[in-house]
Amino acid sequence: MRTLSAKSETVERQWFVVDATDQSLGRLASRVASVLRGKHRPDYTPHADAGDFVIILNAEKVKLTGQKLEQKMYHHHSGYPGGLKSLTYAQVLERKPEFVIEKAVKGMLPKGTLGRQMHRKLKVYAGSTHPHSAQKPTPFNF
Repeated sequence: MRTLSAKSETVERQWFVVDATDQSLGRLASRVASVLRGKHRPDYTPHADAGDFVIILNAEKVKLTGQKLEQKMYHHHSGYPGGLKSLTYAQVLERKPEFVIEKAVKGMLPKGTLGRQMHRKLKVYAGSTHPHSAQKPTPFNF
């Protein structure tokens, strides 16, 4: 018997739709990261991009448990002295709700070129519509 190793060129990718309404951010992100890596497929290969495309809808309706909306902070720095900017996750959800999910999923993917390639297959939208209907996405149930 030979062990078959999936190649990213030969993998037939599927498109999945996930509704983020009232789902916990961390649990949603870990499940989506698993699908992007391809761990739900029988031909999963750790060193190849064998995952599927994921469309996440209703990003503004994702929930954080406990006091995380007010206490969890997002920091970024401009690179200049005194250039630290801090926002609560409630402010980030109000401004860019897609960013919260993208950041959570990206942190759960491998670091390096393989992780960046997997992250490109994630499409996040704040509303309930998306422009990928031509790909005929199927709902993904966890």
